[in-house]
Amino acid sequence: MSLGLLEDKIAVLKDRAACLAKARAFFAERGVLEVDTPLLSHAAPVDEHIEVFRVALPEGTFGYLHTSPEYAMKRLLSEGVGDIYQLSHVFREGETGRLHNPEFTMAEWYRIGIGYTAMIEESLDFIRCFLGPLPSESISYRDAFQTFAGVDYLHATPAELLQVIKTQGIALSDEAQEWDKETLLQLILGYVVEPHFGREKLTVLFDYPSSEAALARTRQKSEEVVADRFEIYYQGIELCNGYYELIDPFEQRKRFEEANYARIAMGKPALPIDEQFIAALEKGVPDCCGVAVGFDRIMLLRHKGTSLNQVLPFTWDSI
Repeated sequence: MSLGLLEDKIAVLKDRAACLAKARAFFAERGVLEVDTPLLSHAAPVDEHIEVFRVALPEGTFGYLHTSPEYAMKRLLSEGVGDIYQLSHVFREGETGRLHNPEFTMAEWYRIGIGYTAMIEESLDFIRCFLGPLPSESISYRDAFQTFAGVDYLHATPAELLQVIKTQGIALSDEAQEWDKETLLQLILGYVVEPHFGREKLTVLFDYPSSEAALARTRQKSEEVVADRFEIYYQGIELCNGYYELIDPFEQRKRFEEANYARIAMGKPALPIDEQFIAALEKGVPDCCGVAVGFDRIMLLRHKGTSLNQVLPFTWDSI
């Protein structure tokens, strides 16, 4: 690294430290308590599309590095801790590239009794702390697919979705003919729809399909069942993922089991369900909304960079 590049990196790292202090001030002004939950757990977050680092422990046992502090934070919510946030390193296996690093920083918080719309507004305000007073726009998942991909996801067949992808010139393997509807939707979202978001404004994508609910509640909306889930984008980059949180232990276990079935069908190992998290839901997590924001991506946009290695001390390929 040349002296000039080193000086640039040091300036960015100093600004990063100032921004972390600004993030803490944002929550302190709102009376949200900082917590610091463990990075290593006996059980893994279960998601069919997210891979978890498994860590060898004594006596032939294993632990898992968290992909989000969500489960532990909700356990604290069940104990009556109140509104909380965490600035945490999180880990996701196989995620490397210009906008990805297997270890990255996440700002995650939970607000009790706050409405879904109010949580979206608070998330926008948090992002504006670092990117400036940007205006915002909102679009539903269904409207976004109709506008930018020319397809109504609700009624489209997998064959029709596959045709949308082919018309965009996206190269696919022969296996794509066997992909399910959810996989094809994620591909269209990432390659066709998302690049249109956040060109001049922060874009809020909301009302996801129920199949993309993850840990969000669902509700009937006209002829479709949607998830109370939102994501915020700027310059085509996803910055956050938020939910009106699911707190039903029976539905949550069902979703975990379905995710594991999907993992097995994809040739991936099933992951152990976090029974302490389920027990916390059974005890009672208060009505709340939560959101996770990718802090490194915010820093990338703040400094008008092109790769995370410009705003992190070291990325995986430089260690």
